[in-house]
Amino acid sequence: TIGKVMFLKYEEIKMRPNFYLKEIAKFLECPFSKEEESKGVNDDILNLCSFEKLSNLEVNKFEKTSNEVENKTFFRLGQVGDWKNFLTTEMIEHINTITEKKFVKHGLKF
Repeated sequence: TIGKVMFLKYEEIKMRPNFYLKEIAKFLECPFSKEEESKGVNDDILNLCSFEKLSNLEVNKFEKTSNEVENKTFFRLGQVGDWKNFLTTEMIEHINTITEKKFVKHGLKF
């Protein structure tokens, strides 16, 4: 059988995190109950998974992967558009070409 795939855009998640958390839960076939929502479970999850919380964990500040890459290298600012500070125009064009070619068949536009 073919598995299901859910495409998400970072920019959209940043704008509406609570909405997309609920969408992910539905996609995984474990939606929040009304009781869970009223108790703020979704807010607790968003807090635990926040960029600030994850980037400040000891494991992500001081430890390394099995390839000796520091975990902190996987965290920058967590800001929409920050990638522009790290990529050249040529790199952006190359990534856009690859991305459009691979994802256009799935109806994604960038």
